Amino acid sequence: MEERKQDQRPEWSPDWRLKCVFAIIGLLNFVTAVDATSISVAPTGIQRPGIRTISRDLGGTAIEAFWAGTSFLVASCVCQPILCLASEIFGRRNVLLLAVILFTVGAILAAVSHGFTVLLLGRCIQGLGGGGILGSDRDHFCGPDSIARARKVASWRWIFWFNIPFCGIALLLIAIFLRIDRPPVLLRDRLAKVDYCGAVLFVASLTSFLIPVTWGGVMYSWDAWQTLVPLMLGVAGLGLFAVHEALVADEPLIPLALFRNRTLQMSYLGIFLHGLVLWSLVYYLPLYYEGVLGYRPVISGIAVFPECLTVAPISVVTGLLISKSGNYRWALWMGWPITALGLGVLCLLNSHTSIPRWVFINLPAGLGCGMLFPAVQLAVQAAADPATLTIAATMTAFFRVLGQAVGVAVGGVIFQNRMKAQMGHHPHLGLAADQWVQDASSLVSYIRKLPGDSSLRQVLVTMYASSLMVVWASMCGVAAVGLFSSSFVKRYPLVRKEQTTSSV
Repeated sequence: MEERKQDQRPEWSPDWRLKCVFAIIGLLNFVTAVDATSISVAPTGIQRPGIRTISRDLGGTAIEAFWAGTSFLVASCVCQPILCLASEIFGRRNVLLLAVILFTVGAILAAVSHGFTVLLLGRCIQGLGGGGILGSDRDHFCGPDSIARARKVASWRWIFWFNIPFCGIALLLIAIFLRIDRPPVLLRDRLAKVDYCGAVLFVASLTSFLIPVTWGGVMYSWDAWQTLVPLMLGVAGLGLFAVHEALVADEPLIPLALFRNRTLQMSYLGIFLHGLVLWSLVYYLPLYYEGVLGYRPVISGIAVFPECLTVAPISVVTGLLISKSGNYRWALWMGWPITALGLGVLCLLNSHTSIPRWVFINLPAGLGCGMLFPAVQLAVQAAADPATLTIAATMTAFFRVLGQAVGVAVGGVIFQNRMKAQMGHHPHLGLAADQWVQDASSLVSYIRKLPGDSSLRQVLVTMYASSLMVVWASMCGVAAVGLFSSSFVKRYPLVRKEQTTSSV
């Protein structure tokens, strides 16, 4: 599909009812982001004290605690194209209502759980609902979910109960305000066109890919068969899925024609890289404050406020400026360099960094990431063909979550390799060194147990800061790739009308 002409876009603007719908979706994204980021994917949960408390209260193992965070991420990523297909069959309103109900039921199960089986079931159900909520965002109003990344919670059950009133309000408002006119097509005719084989291939292959990506270097080493076998099967399955979609499926689950538009290609790459960079910051910055500066977990959470609270307002302001100007490319071309600069500045963080210094060091990366939130999303919305807008928007959420999962894994590999190389120069550290480098948060736990004046502690703190510096430098390179990809993004008008219109 060639890039389409700008004059083919009919004028469209939302009325008050549709604005209410966007506000509801923004609220739901806020709640979903709170839930996704309150429980970390780290097995020891050093940067999120809730995991340790959950593991102790429920008498679980480190592996079970690991899945309390990871199951939500995997489920939300895998289900998004499937729920998009369901919305085409049963209607967006019905699927969004189902997603909110699933999220609510999952939150209740997790909140009342007295064992890890019920907790993990609740987290998976929440992930399914969260995937449907994230896939429903139309990206006109960006920023509310960014605020959630600055929240810290003290009681792990309160994490889940916090969601319930918001979900109840959203269910009521969706039922009142959201109306979608759909052409009269028999349900059996819609079901007959479903790409069932493609759906099974996609879910199985992506799950097989994501699970080893999330546990590689944590539960199992990257060269262990438990990591390599499912990873290779997942990659092969996704390749087979692409062949099936291109040559076999009459109604593809994910139309490959979507990726023939260069602007969409580069925008999806930018969304993936943005998720990768942002999640590396969310995951590893608190570890710096705990492992290097010796802050307690709650203080470490507060320490990331300068960055997290910068993302939200800049995201909102940028989204408004883009809406007024009708141009999103300037935000891409400014956001990526500022993000790269911010990540480069993070390399200055060390064991002697003062509080005023690290506060200001945190600001540039937050400014850049905040600008990119609306820019990369609105580029997809503008470039997508109205006939494929629903799946195009869904893939926006999909690539962001995929980037988040990969971001933690990539950061972990970089950190482990750097730590291992440094420890090779200190043979007196002993056999425990191999265990320390397995996970950044596990090493924090060990460092905190050492006396403050211990020479071993000083050596490990210096190594830790140096290893994180390599992570920041690598993410700076990722941001440079994002800037390069944005040069291929063309300008399209932001106003357009979908084939299915809102009924008001």
